Amino acid sequence: MSYPSRSSQAVSTDIDLALFGALGDLAQRKLFPALFQLDREGLLDPNTRLLGLAREELDLDAFKVRVEQALKTHVKAEELDHKGLARFLARLDYRQLDFTRAEGYTAIQEWRKAGREAGRERPMVVYLSVAARIYGDICRNLEASDSLDEASRVVVEKPIGHDLASSAQINDAIGAVFPESRIYRIDHYLGKETVQNLIALRFANPLFGTQWNQNHISHVEITVAEQVGIEGRWGYFDDAGQLRDMVQNHLLQLVCLIAMDPPANLDADAIRDEKVKVLKALRPFTEDMLGRDVVRGQYTSGTIDGKAVPGYLEEEGANVESHTESFVAMKTGVENWRWAGVPFYLRTGKRMPEKLSQIIIHFRQQPHYIFDPDQRGLAANKLVIRLQPEEGIALEVLTKDSGLDKGMRLRRGPLHLDFNSAFPKSRIPDAYERLLLEVMKGQQYLFVRRDEVEHAWQWCDNLIAAWADRDEPPRRYPAGSWGPVASIAMITQDGRSWYEDY
Repeated sequence: MSYPSRSSQAVSTDIDLALFGALGDLAQRKLFPALFQLDREGLLDPNTRLLGLAREELDLDAFKVRVEQALKTHVKAEELDHKGLARFLARLDYRQLDFTRAEGYTAIQEWRKAGREAGRERPMVVYLSVAARIYGDICRNLEASDSLDEASRVVVEKPIGHDLASSAQINDAIGAVFPESRIYRIDHYLGKETVQNLIALRFANPLFGTQWNQNHISHVEITVAEQVGIEGRWGYFDDAGQLRDMVQNHLLQLVCLIAMDPPANLDADAIRDEKVKVLKALRPFTEDMLGRDVVRGQYTSGTIDGKAVPGYLEEEGANVESHTESFVAMKTGVENWRWAGVPFYLRTGKRMPEKLSQIIIHFRQQPHYIFDPDQRGLAANKLVIRLQPEEGIALEVLTKDSGLDKGMRLRRGPLHLDFNSAFPKSRIPDAYERLLLEVMKGQQYLFVRRDEVEHAWQWCDNLIAAWADRDEPPRRYPAGSWGPVASIAMITQDGRSWYEDY
């Protein structure tokens, strides 16, 4: 299966899509808007049908009203023309269903049968926008009700489980019904335009391809910052924490794409084979590293954008004795020939000053420096890869400052590719649009294989167990700051600092 090109859009998207959890936040905020945009762009087959499934008893008209309201909330007004909205809503159907009870699944089988009687035989895509603990129940009930066929695919959201053992149990349950080739584990970061551009940037440009190793890169920095707090997710988040919620999937996927060796080709498994090698080579944390190279934090009350916000222990429904981390910073590495001695600094947290996801590749300085000694700190290039809020890539370079009185003073400036500016007539698609389209086309290169999930959990489990042995509370940081002071000290001890030219 090859990495898709423009021509691959000719692959049929004539499917039946059954969306479990159709009234949930993810479906209403992301999935229905993404499906609408695909329809608007002409990327859905005219015969594709969408079945919403949820526990709430609704008639079809009421369901369509809910979806229409979600689209009006989450899609720009200028993109919501009446004709396109009516066409999309006409694709929808709805069934009330208790996901754990097998007898209700005959409704799905009947819906499938009605589609076949209309003269169209199409693959079934099952999207599980529900808690991972019931993935197995749904898969078994679908199989028992004869709702699936040999072309049926299942899409599951990460994180899958809360550790390696629970992840294996859930994956076993899914795998008992669907083969690995028809399981699509979504990490929405992999659908972002800039994340995909990492492959093109690294392997299509000799400028970077020849420099992408420990001889030329001094260190790598990844920040994924969120302004939001718990946002009503206390029950889930307090059991998970920031390490499980963000590092285990999003940040480690970014590390893999940065650190992987060139794949033999652009087949899905060739790419994923190289990512697994990175996960196997991640340096584990020993006892003496925990105090030096890892910082756990938990936000206290503070101010964001001029508005007072509560601390983690003051959130609605909070367990006031919780030691769950809302912030993690760490220094790790990839122990192989390409990256020996190159530290990877990772940082992610809630209630940060702004929403920001970016990767900074810090290149080494020239071995011999001839310019003003007081500017030596400028003398290194940086590649800045911004994932959000605005996607783009910038290469920081040094040039002579202009002016007759400047001499050979240096100035830093970016060679900048901002996707919104570079492609003003092109709408940057949401990650879920691309991911849903690839599922419909049966292409897996943007999805996570089971062994990737398990190696990531194994690495995180070791760190979680070490934290449990130490039994230390997380360090406090005020909401609206960049985390505990200790996270700054962690990188400063190496003579470096977090990149903050936001």
